[in-house]
Amino acid sequence: MSHDVVPPRPGTATLPTEQPIRFIEPNGELAPGDAHGGFALPPIADLVDMHRRMSVARRFDTQVTALTRQGRLATYPSALGQEAAEIAASRALLPGDWLFPTYRDTIALLDRGVNAESILSFFRGDWHMAFDPYEHAVAPQSTPLATQALHAVGFATAATRRGEDTVCLAMLGDGASSEGDAHEAFNFASVWNAPVVFLIQNNQYAISTPTRRQFAARTLADRAVGYGMPGHYVDGNDAAAMLAVLRDAVAHARAGGGPTLVEAYTYRIESHTNSDDPTRYREDDERRSWQERDPIARLEKFLEAREAFGDEDRLRVQEESEHLAASTRDAMNATPELDPLEIFDHVYSAERTSLLEQRAFLEAELASAEPAIGSGGAR
Repeated sequence: MSHDVVPPRPGTATLPTEQPIRFIEPNGELAPGDAHGGFALPPIADLVDMHRRMSVARRFDTQVTALTRQGRLATYPSALGQEAAEIAASRALLPGDWLFPTYRDTIALLDRGVNAESILSFFRGDWHMAFDPYEHAVAPQSTPLATQALHAVGFATAATRRGEDTVCLAMLGDGASSEGDAHEAFNFASVWNAPVVFLIQNNQYAISTPTRRQFAARTLADRAVGYGMPGHYVDGNDAAAMLAVLRDAVAHARAGGGPTLVEAYTYRIESHTNSDDPTRYREDDERRSWQERDPIARLEKFLEAREAFGDEDRLRVQEESEHLAASTRDAMNATPELDPLEIFDHVYSAERTSLLEQRAFLEAELASAEPAIGSGGAR
């Protein structure tokens, strides 16, 4: 009996760099050339634009966190400190490409053109989804971990078979990358040579579980080798590095090169959501050390040293930021009249008996509660 010898598959990848790819040091100085990972520094004009978008996004984030603490929103996962990865993900895509975000990626949606009111409607629990995904090429924010990675692979594969050059970028946290769905997505993206970029934002904690208790690999980007795709380990607080690497990964996918896995090594400054207390699982010194690597401050220093950013620019960014914060507050003040029965709409194209029964049950329950609502209760 003979056995065929299976030759090695082409396209095997090599390990990412040992140190995260970086252009700008935490003090704002240019990093040495061997830290660039072979990538080119993006044009200064693009970095000025990144700084503006990151600054506006941060003001939005802090405003929404404040609204949540006032009880205006049910929950909000802040991306404070992760602006470089969030905005670079949005900027790396062309208008026809698709973003597949998770629940923490609100500011990437904002940068992609989804308005604040529609975004916050999701966190207020008003609707199934308050914006048209096709209008912005943004899939619904995924709360189940890593399911959006599979959606991205399927969407990108279908687009390729239709002869389109669409690239999909799926955003995951380090915790989501431990889910089975993530591994299935990585595997089939590589097998099908799908035009997908997986961006893992390693912010060090899956709620309260530190990364050292999640995986034993050197980096999360190392996993790419096992799936036969390129992997890049990037300083997630360096906007220049994030933009350069993600643009390259998107171009690689569009040219038929298949998927890439990018790990942004970063840190979540705020709590996981407003429902947890980070002082119970991490030290203040750790948080302060990461605040010293702030992505906006380091980019600002870099641009100031090149006379590409000054006081007038700072004033314009502040005015734009405060205008967005004010319009966000106004949107939350305009409390809509909600219809709880609306949750049953648009679930199926044809109504189903079980859903009709659930709707009737809720309708009766609401009717019985009407007197209490009429006497001052809120729906």
